[in-house]
Amino acid sequence: MLRYRSAETELPGDPVQLAAALAESGLFDQHVVYEREDDFWFAGGALGEVVVTRSGIRRRWLADETTTPLGSHPLRQVHEQLAGMAVEDWRAYGWMAFEFSHLHVDRPDRAGDEDLLHLVVPHSEVRLRQGRAVVRSADQETLEALVALLGKPVTRTVAPPRPIDVTDTDGRYPELVARAIEEIRATDLQKVIISRTVPVPFRVDFVGTYLHGRSHNTPARSFLVDLGGRRVVGFSPETVAEVGADGEVVTQPLAGTRARGFGDREDERLRAELLADPKEISEHVLSVKLAEEELATVCSPGTVSVRDLLSIRQRGSVQHLGSSVHGRLAGTATAWDALRAVFPAVTASGIPKAPAFDCITRLEGGRRGIYSGAVLMAGSDGELDAALVLRSLFEEDGRTWLRAGAGILAGSTPARELEETCEKLRSVAPYVVPALAPVRDDAPGVVRPRG
Repeated sequence: MLRYRSAETELPGDPVQLAAALAESGLFDQHVVYEREDDFWFAGGALGEVVVTRSGIRRRWLADETTTPLGSHPLRQVHEQLAGMAVEDWRAYGWMAFEFSHLHVDRPDRAGDEDLLHLVVPHSEVRLRQGRAVVRSADQETLEALVALLGKPVTRTVAPPRPIDVTDTDGRYPELVARAIEEIRATDLQKVIISRTVPVPFRVDFVGTYLHGRSHNTPARSFLVDLGGRRVVGFSPETVAEVGADGEVVTQPLAGTRARGFGDREDERLRAELLADPKEISEHVLSVKLAEEELATVCSPGTVSVRDLLSIRQRGSVQHLGSSVHGRLAGTATAWDALRAVFPAVTASGIPKAPAFDCITRLEGGRRGIYSGAVLMAGSDGELDAALVLRSLFEEDGRTWLRAGAGILAGSTPARELEETCEKLRSVAPYVVPALAPVRDDAPGVVRPRG
């Protein structure tokens, strides 16, 4: 059984800057930064990993690899594979694609051929909070290198951002919204989230974008992911699932949107407009009701409750109607059962979910991938925290893009839903930093552990 070596150290600066410095250190070939409340977690390298595709679950621990067929509860299998890794007090970090949802409704043929989930148990991990850091690593040399790095002042100069034009240049989005409205009026579908992509026409400095974007956002969670050939930086407005080691579970649906950032008076006017809009309130209440029903399937009777109903949550360039749905896991239910119950988030899919998946597939074409899925961290103690992947920038296969959607109901109007996507995209689009030099493949004088 492997045991992490550990150390604690004081921090000379801002945890956000230090997390970025760890990501750029050259110590690891892949990493995840995850902000949860007052902590920034950095996971570097991979002792082991679990990857899910529609054809099975691939697990690697050090040099040993196995493949297992998918069963009826893939997330429970993921948990079992993680628990079988020979390391004490493991934590896993990574992402789930939106298309993982097709496994929940017995439609693996619709999930595509791409990876649906990728989690790593890191070689090294750093927990950063104001003034202190806890460092864990699989070897002493890397542990010492990390402690030394954290003791140095951060001197990184971030290049100026190059804002991205978020207008609907091809003009297709209003037509998609109109088609979704027709389908809602003609079927049992009540709500569906239809999204659009905005290409980024230059190579991006993801760490610089994270630093710029985080300083201008007020996210529920933020993340910086470079894993398995995919890169994501995001400022999530809400969590899909928060599960404590004691079995307490929370999901925080946000639905109903207005812009913000125009000064106190205009922001207040828009807030009042949001709270009085029947369409926005209906959209929110429908979302909260489904989230409540989903949690009830894995929680003890009588423990599910809604708190802070229709409260205003400020998230970067927008303000949302928000609520929190709480419960306590029943019997033998785990955090992975809770995640299965609420994934994908109702606020990024629709109501009911199965016909919403069909509508999304027909109207959007192609796959969403990590967009509207989750970036998450989970632990051997039963904790799990999953952020909804919105307000994010993506890179894969040489392509870089932004993406945003809006919740469509029978009472929606295409022009307003288009404007809503623009409002959301402005949480990231002004802060995209171009890469000024080729990404370094190596760095002299640093340790590069396997994975």
